[in-house]
Amino acid sequence: MPTNKNAETRYKILDQLLANRYHHYSTGDLLELVNEELVEMSMKPIKRRSIEYDLNYLEHGPFKADIEHYQIDEVSRNNPDKTVKKNCHRYRDRSFSIYQQKMNDDEKQILGEAMKLLGQFDGLPNLDRLESLRASLDIKSDRQIISFTKNPLENSNRLGELFTAISQKLVIELHYHVFAAPDEDRHTVLIPYLLKEYNRRWFLIAAAEDTGKILNFALDRIDRIVPLPGHPYVEYKGDLNERFDDIVGVTLYDDRPVQTILFWVSDRSKDYVATKPIHDSQKHYRNEKEAELRRQYPTLEGGAFFSIDCIENYELIRELISFREDLIVLSPDNIRDTVMERITAMYEMYKPWR
Repeated sequence: MPTNKNAETRYKILDQLLANRYHHYSTGDLLELVNEELVEMSMKPIKRRSIEYDLNYLEHGPFKADIEHYQIDEVSRNNPDKTVKKNCHRYRDRSFSIYQQKMNDDEKQILGEAMKLLGQFDGLPNLDRLESLRASLDIKSDRQIISFTKNPLENSNRLGELFTAISQKLVIELHYHVFAAPDEDRHTVLIPYLLKEYNRRWFLIAAAEDTGKILNFALDRIDRIVPLPGHPYVEYKGDLNERFDDIVGVTLYDDRPVQTILFWVSDRSKDYVATKPIHDSQKHYRNEKEAELRRQYPTLEGGAFFSIDCIENYELIRELISFREDLIVLSPDNIRDTVMERITAMYEMYKPWR
């Protein structure tokens, strides 16, 4: 291999790209992606001729890489109604690598222990090739040590498909239904970013390709996932998880403010709320602040006062109501009124059976 550091770096990048089965890379695509990596490493970008030489060197030089050159039909970027031929390159054998080395015994043992631990997490979905990897390492199944709540999607491959789409930066066409119209097929093109679990349900957090608006879809409403490798994947700018810092659950309204929600919890439930906060921002008021609140709300005996800083959404109201008479929202007025309206509606529904 040439001693030129730039060349060695290019071979490492190309080695990963040529083994990728989730995208179809032309010479131009390879040039763009290699240059992105080089610039990030403060190295000089290259021209198309260098990529062509690199591919030829990998294929006919000492590595003797079996590179497949093939064509696909792709939608023209200049004319969406027209398809064009795209010449692509990849390793014929996806497991091939010019840096392929056998694991030594220590490495195999460490990986085996990690896989054994992963296998003890009952309730996690089985990702592709997990079982084959376990078998190749001859990992025996031990008794279960850690158990998650059973997930209703554990026998579905939707989680694995979406995990692959996100990790491989694939735009997808999502086919889904709503509970109100289960037989109606709806579909949209999305840029998938995050898989998030809340209250025993998994959600896909993604951006609409046409508007960029962040949306969420419950996985149990997804019927089909179609990868669109020809569509450009747009990275989310910033940390998507920060969007969920101010909410309970996954429903986010960009036009609603963060509010400080003050509530009282009875003696029966105060320790539960203290040890399992409703939101990460939860505060437990004691000492002078508690004494001030007791003077302000003299009819509330015992218990404890808490607050959280949240944006109002469906999940928040449902969580507050779930404590029934053991939790009273004191402020702000709009949150307290919404809780009272829900409780009143429930009371009216039960009145016929009184």
